[in-house]
Amino acid sequence: MSLTDKAIARIRELIQSGELQPGAKLPPEQQLASDLGLSRNLMREAVKALVVARVLEIRRGDGTYVTSLEPALLLEGLGSAVELLRGDKILELTEVRRLFEPVATGLAAGRITDEDLARIKHHLDAMTRARDDVELLNEHDAAFHRAVVAATGNATLGSLLEGISSRTVRARVWRGLVDDQAGDRTIAEHRAIYAALVARDRALAEAAALIHVSTTEQWLRDHFVQEGHEGAGPGGPPDVRRTDGRSAGARHGDDAGRRPAPSRIQHVQ
Repeated sequence: MSLTDKAIARIRELIQSGELQPGAKLPPEQQLASDLGLSRNLMREAVKALVVARVLEIRRGDGTYVTSLEPALLLEGLGSAVELLRGDKILELTEVRRLFEPVATGLAAGRITDEDLARIKHHLDAMTRARDDVELLNEHDAAFHRAVVAATGNATLGSLLEGISSRTVRARVWRGLVDDQAGDRTIAEHRAIYAALVARDRALAEAAALIHVSTTEQWLRDHFVQEGHEGAGPGGPPDVRRTDGRSAGARHGDDAGRRPAPSRIQHVQ
């Protein structure tokens, strides 16, 4: 462990022990360095690292404070880290989603309120209207799932799933490029989830969500073959090919007559 890592650990110990509570102001740099037996340079490096991790925040002209330490804040970087994953790691993400999301949906069924159901229904109706608008469909599809998970009242679970799902959005858009029935199927699957939530049936809600996530995962496994790297880099869509060898992103030649028009690109989440 480096000296900086040790300094970070010392500050974290103060927070974990409760000596520094969420929202608390840290002692002046010189005093804290002296109390912990650290040099001021090491203290500065440790504080910088913990600011990046959203454990501390610097208020200019006021000092350094412990953040709220809320899950949404501490886990905010998860989505950014996930975005850097490459190749077949996207399939590992769908596996993780399959482990978490059905359980979360079942949990929501036992805790959901009428207000929660109204929000979920709003996004479901919007998805139906936007089936031919991939961007709007994306927006309401993601919002549907966020609203379901929010109904669990578990902020940590919500933050984890939000981070996990962010990387798979592009792959689900690519699914629409080669499957013109994807939109109809995904809306039907969302309706089944909503019906189970309305019934407050935990087992049925969990099963409906499992079918939905598993359908997407299986489609990815059947249709996406990684060729050793993602051609567009970590910020772009995966370098995927159909099982017949044709590029999923091709827009000319034989593929042109077999793919849905751009205005009817569908999306699955």
